[in-house]
Amino acid sequence: MKILIIILTIFLTSCKLNKIVNHHGIHNLESKSKELVINKSNINEIRALLGPPSSKSYFDNNILIYLERKTSNSKLHKFGKKKLIANNVLLLEINNKGILVEKKFLDQYNINKLEFSKKNTNVEIGKQSFIYRALSNLRTKINDPVGKKRGSINK
Repeated sequence: MKILIIILTIFLTSCKLNKIVNHHGIHNLESKSKELVINKSNINEIRALLGPPSSKSYFDNNILIYLERKTSNSKLHKFGKKKLIANNVLLLEINNKGILVEKKFLDQYNINKLEFSKKNTNVEIGKQSFIYRALSNLRTKINDPVGKKRGSINK
């Protein structure tokens, strides 16, 4: 009987009633994004409210990207698989003067509806041109291993 009581007390004291939520990014991104006003908020207010951006646009330095992701462990019958609670993205476009021009808030359902460009970039360089360049470079090194002929000046 004592063993059963000891096992039950250990089991019950190790259980938590509160859910464990793993949080990554900016907390309460949706409510903080509502405080930003288009054509009124500047870059200093944005950084004071949200902090540094999670990422910047590669092509345009005036787009700031802020992320929020919340996950939690699911119930015991699903073997502790992670459950996605929130997956939010905030896109902010800033003009050259540092004023907020456009803001776009995307939650986990809107992200799935985004359409990406279907355009492909054709690459003109083929395998033959790469092989030709490699072999011609090798040929010049064989013909002139020291490099005197390439850099010589006729007097």
